[in-house]
Amino acid sequence: MAHIQKGSLIISCQAVKGEPLYGCNVMHLMARAAKEGGADAIRCNSVADINAIRKEVTLPTIGIIKAVYPDSEVYITPTKKEVQALLEQTDTDVIALDATDRVRPNGETLAELVAYIRKAKPHVEIMADIATLQEAKRADALGFDYIGCTMRSYTPETKGISIPDYAFIAQMVDTLHAKVIAEGGIWEIGQLEQVWRANPYAVVIGSAVTRPRDITARFRQVTDACLGLR
Repeated sequence: MAHIQKGSLIISCQAVKGEPLYGCNVMHLMARAAKEGGADAIRCNSVADINAIRKEVTLPTIGIIKAVYPDSEVYITPTKKEVQALLEQTDTDVIALDATDRVRPNGETLAELVAYIRKAKPHVEIMADIATLQEAKRADALGFDYIGCTMRSYTPETKGISIPDYAFIAQMVDTLHAKVIAEGGIWEIGQLEQVWRANPYAVVIGSAVTRPRDITARFRQVTDACLGLR
């Protein structure tokens, strides 16, 4: 049985370096609040936050480690080092990997990482974060359990594409064998309704729920516009 159930509302509870909540040991409380609001699963970053969240709530987790390397633009669970940490130091149900066509650090390949996870912990499912249909098809061929459009609009090839990209989500659903997870740019209830009409397996919402700086900035932008300050 899949760890993430069909129709799941997944909330991304994470902070990265440079954000006010980074390193403040509050993501487990974000996860608790999300659970009380009706979340079905949590996407989370770093060994410490994943373990804290799993102690706080009983929801399934999609675990990642964001790491920056000088020889690559890939930063979501980019190398075997991060995969190994997730496998050995957490009990996350799913591991998400950047599955774009970009070169990985240290010359590693996506296929190698998938094979490593499958051999080390066959019960751990794997999610591909992609930006294009070509990348999604490649991830499908590698046997990913879930494929999400997480990176759409965030790679050079897809920069400027408006997200949520409803047509792209629907295209993924019609094309792929893996379970499609819609993720990226979902800020409003109306957007979420339209995303669900594309019939994804599950949906991830992050910044709109758990990033107060970004939420406030959107309200600030509207306020300034209404007052003629911009």
